[in-house]
Amino acid sequence: MSQLISPTELNTKLDDPNLRILDCRSDLQDRTKSRLLYAEGHIPGAIFADLETDLSGPIIPGKTGRHPMPAEGDFETTLRHWGIETNSPVVVYDDRNSMFAVRAWWLLKWAGVTNVKVLNGGFQHWLKTGGIPETKVQLPPASQITIEVQTDWTVTADDLIDPPTDTLLLDARAVNRYSGETEPLDPKAGHIQGAWNADFSKNLMPDGLFKSRAELKARFQLSTEKSTICYCGSGVTACHNILAMVEAGFAMPRLYPGSWSEWVTDDQRPIATGLEGEML
Repeated sequence: MSQLISPTELNTKLDDPNLRILDCRSDLQDRTKSRLLYAEGHIPGAIFADLETDLSGPIIPGKTGRHPMPAEGDFETTLRHWGIETNSPVVVYDDRNSMFAVRAWWLLKWAGVTNVKVLNGGFQHWLKTGGIPETKVQLPPASQITIEVQTDWTVTADDLIDPPTDTLLLDARAVNRYSGETEPLDPKAGHIQGAWNADFSKNLMPDGLFKSRAELKARFQLSTEKSTICYCGSGVTACHNILAMVEAGFAMPRLYPGSWSEWVTDDQRPIATGLEGEML
């Protein structure tokens, strides 16, 4: 079953009272813009999902990364507020390339919500196909969901100090950040030792749509020979590679949620630079 939904298919479901739509648009350079984007116009019925507060937990300086996972109880409360049940059909979207929507997709799946899809091409593609946004804000009735988290979907920094030889670590950041040439967001540059580079943007075509299943399968085929763990800068775009691999038919990789921004909070953790292994 595809993890993606087209704007055309979504438009046929907008009258479904059970459907929940999450607007995950965000701006990492100016985080005040995120809610403004929603207020200016969103897909009818969409609920604003804030990357910083709804899809992340509190930052603890010197300990967590930039987008730590929300606590289980807090995320359960959020899902109840959004009216999401375990079997609710949910569509998540952001502006164009799904880099934020995939975080919501992964968290919902992790929490045991089974029917979650990412809007392929995001809000911009929906507009291009004739979508008419609205500004009305209306929450559905609260749910009574009890989440059941997938405890084996994540790894910790300690797991990556000396990982098993049958493990492959994929870094979803752009190659210049992975190699240590530049680092615009975090205090140290480089990557976790042994990681291969798998820039998440290569999952997409120039118009922001995901590449075909066949193309995604060819891209990640080599990585599936081992147990795969994905990370990025803060545990967000790593989910892009996870979705791409699942969409291609591979098993769900594990996520290092803290990612690079958590890794570099401890000076004892080793840092590598340059290129290692294959570039996917």
